Amino acid sequence: MAKKVKDYFGLSWIVSLILAIIPITSMVLGVLTRFKEGKYLAAILRLVLGWNVIWILDIVFIFLNQRILRVLDM
Repeated sequence: MAKKVKDYFGLSWIVSLILAIIPITSMVLGVLTRFKEGKYLAAILRLVLGWNVIWILDIVFIFLNQRILRVLDM
């Protein structure tokens, strides 16, 4: 069985959901999470585009999948 990776530095999904609801926290932690994964282009896209639609989608994805939206997963 594969290890389930938790977003926002391994915090539980409920804590991640609470952090995702706050727009600034969601944007900063989303960018930092992508940098931590080594996905630099995705982190830059989150920084530029992550203040509106990506923020709402992060809330939905954390609630449903316990992971943030992966815009570029390469």
